[in-house]
Amino acid sequence: MKKLLNTPDRYVSEMIDGILSAFPDHLKAAASSERGIRGLVVAGAPIEGKVGIATGGGSGHLPLFLGYLGSGLADGVAVGDVFSSPSSQEMLDVTRAIDSGCGVLYLYGNYSGDVMNFDMAAEMAADEGIRVATSLGTDDVASAPPDEHQTRRGIAGIFFAYKLAGAKAAEGATLDEVKRIADKAGLNTRTMGVALSPCTIPAAGVPTFTLGDSEMEIGMGIHGERGIDRGPLKPSDDVVDTMVGRILEDLPFKAGDDVAVLVNGLGATAPSELYIMYRRVAEILKHNRIRVHRAFVGEYATSMEMKGASVSLLRLDEELRELLDAPCKSPFLLQQV
Repeated sequence: MKKLLNTPDRYVSEMIDGILSAFPDHLKAAASSERGIRGLVVAGAPIEGKVGIATGGGSGHLPLFLGYLGSGLADGVAVGDVFSSPSSQEMLDVTRAIDSGCGVLYLYGNYSGDVMNFDMAAEMAADEGIRVATSLGTDDVASAPPDEHQTRRGIAGIFFAYKLAGAKAAEGATLDEVKRIADKAGLNTRTMGVALSPCTIPAAGVPTFTLGDSEMEIGMGIHGERGIDRGPLKPSDDVVDTMVGRILEDLPFKAGDDVAVLVNGLGATAPSELYIMYRRVAEILKHNRIRVHRAFVGEYATSMEMKGASVSLLRLDEELRELLDAPCKSPFLLQQV
């Protein structure tokens, strides 16, 4: 294992210290424990008259979750150890820091540890008079059949929920309206990934799973959860055909739809390879008479140094299209999205 770190037990705290040092005018600490700072919020939080959006989860997925704090996006994040949920107290501290009296939306991926701790935080917030609503990312089509959509894992497609719910909150919408948009984004987003190599959690020092040099696994989750097909490495077009085929069937998407596309790298995939994948995605959508409104290609939800990628499609209507195009900026990403 080769990693640029000091000691595994300081990996997360030193990462957070570095992010705060890089963006002191945009982010501030909101939750600390014996492990160090474990919660960040936008510098202006709470923002008067605005619903707060809080997210969080285990470290190791940058720019998810920390990278989506900013105008038109989320307001606060609770940070766990690598691939581990933040505590309910850390989430409560973030909730307090971003609540302006308009309530807080919890928006995060559907993983059991996160659900348990975020639900506990919501109960504690309610005891303090803070109204909390929850929307879960459940976009991974490989993790459950369509009729069990609500049980699926949340992966890279949650980016669209941040963008759309964040835009709605920036308009001054109510908590119920912001949650409605987050839920609508989730219902219209589908994702599938492929892994070519494992990653190594610093504290463990060994790979999270094993794949042969000439193997790949389609449908594997961002923590190494089992996929749907392990076999020999195939050409990029064949891989994309399988992934996009499953995605299109799942919603289903149909001719005449407008979509946003996300081709996401998992941490160690060259940008050139992601664009080779996007080229094929665009061909498939054109063949199916599905129009691409916007495309996003790059690293949006990683898994340490895992080699692989995912493809997400968001079906758009007029409401979602306008929210997707609304201005936003994350100081961490240093770009308009």
